[in-house]
This record gives sequence, C-alpha cells and structure tokens, in this order.
Amino acid sequence: MFLIKSGFISIIGRPNVGKSTLLNQFVGHKIAIVSDKPQTTRNRILGILTTEDAQAVFIDTPGIHKPRHKLGAYMTRLAQKTLEEVDLVLYVVDASVPPGGGEEYILDQLQDIKTPVLLVLNKIDLVNKPELLPVIDWFQKRYSFQEIVPVSALNGENLEQLKMLITANLTEGPFFYPAEMVTDQPEVFVAGEIIREKVLHLTREEIPHAVAVVIEQMQQRPNGVLYIAGVIYVERDSQKGIIIGKKGGMLKEIGKLARQELEAIFGSRVYLELWVKVKKDWRDDEQILRSLGYQ
Repeated sequence: MFLIKSGFISIIGRPNVGKSTLLNQFVGHKIAIVSDKPQTTRNRILGILTTEDAQAVFIDTPGIHKPRHKLGAYMTRLAQKTLEEVDLVLYVVDASVPPGGGEEYILDQLQDIKTPVLLVLNKIDLVNKPELLPVIDWFQKRYSFQEIVPVSALNGENLEQLKMLITANLTEGPFFYPAEMVTDQPEVFVAGEIIREKVLHLTREEIPHAVAVVIEQMQQRPNGVLYIAGVIYVERDSQKGIIIGKKGGMLKEIGKLARQELEAIFGSRVYLELWVKVKKDWRDDEQILRSLGYQ
C-alpha cells in the first residue's frame, strides 16, 4: 500500500540565523525575503514542499527576541504561537556565533511544549567542524532534542539528511495543498516584501526597522504590463529623505532592483510606482499595525 504523509513544521530561532534562506532552499523558490538585518521576517510565511509521497508545510516565523515595541511583541507572539499548532519544530541557530542569553530565552519557551524539536545548526560553512562540538554540547545540556543536524542553508550542505528526518516525523494523512503550490502568500504580499527587501539591502542604521510597505494597487493592464503601486512608510521625515535620496536617486534604485526581481517572479513586464510617506511611530500604534496587516 502506498503511504502518503503530511504535516506542519515550524521554523523558529533568533533573528538573522538563516530561517528564511532555509525555507527558500526547502521549496526551491524564493518565497521569503532575505537580508543580513535582524528581524527581516515580520509575518508568518508558509512554504510547501511536496514529493511523490509526502507534503511538508513549513511555517517561517519572525525571529524570537525580547520585544522593544508593539510590532516586536506581535512578531514574538506569532513565532511562539506556532509551537502549539505544528507536528514538528525546527529550531535554527547560527553555529558561527557562541550561544548565550538569546538562546536561553528560546529554550525556556520550548520547555513546556510536547512537539518534537530538531536542532538545526546553520551556517556550518563559516565554522571549522571541531568548533561545532562545544556548541552541540552546550545545547544538549539544556534540552532533549530529537536530533541535532549541522547544515548550511546557503550552500545546501546536509539539507537532504534534514529533509529525511523531517519526512520521518510526518504522519499518515492527505496533502493539505495542491502539489504544485509552494506558498499561500498572495501576490500583493510578495510584491510588498520584495520592495521592502531592497530597502533593507540599500539602507543602514534605523531605516530598515522603521520601514513598512503597502501595495495599494496591482493590476494586469491590457498591454500585458503588470502595474504595481506601492507606498513605503517610515516613522520620521528624516527617514523619508534618506529613502528618497539625493534627486530621488535612492528611491529610483530601490524601484529598479525591485522591478527586476518582480519581473522574474511574475514572468511579466512590471511598471512599478513608489511613494514614501511618514506614519509617525507606526511600530507602536496598534491601529496603524492593523492597517499594515500586522494583526
């Protein structure tokens, strides 16, 4: 008898440990934006890996951290809530960074859950293999993991072994999504995230954390061009000036890079219009957070 297996897997960890890169590698498509800025992921993003006999539904969550504002509290609650809803937890850590208080904080969140947890030691391409042993020992003394798997999400090292362990933890049951589906995120969300990613790549200091992107219009025109109108929100007038740049140069570069990637994703010519607006202290305003989709 041909056995079909399926299940939900939560990907958790501190900010900037490579969770989104891992998710993109699993599904073979870019569905989560990636940058070297902490707290890049703000929403719960679904990625679906379907093989002939199994479907693994991955949930990429915001990095768990001690929040400093209401947006941070929302992101942390979102990550913690998924621990109660899934069949397996992938706890991703940066193996190139010595573990400390941030990992202790997450391990405390795991103590009361009954869901099996795989510890994924990511970024082993940055570490000499003998240096992994004290890291593994540190985690083993603090939690009873089902398995500990060193990987490199960037170059794919040991990912096949990790996929096999994930499949082994799935239970018999039907596929939840069509086999060709890789994410449940609407195109509007994807477009907004790609634009935000380009802002993250091109700006520094407080700007990346103070930015939100809202797509106000997305429409396929009769000539085949996909028209996208988006607003980049910031918290200060000074931030608005930085995003626009001298003679509009920064905004043009953001738009150019975003348009190129959106055309590749959607397989269509894209006409992208961007505006920059100020919503003062939006990360601490519940009404604004709801209007931006953080609810």
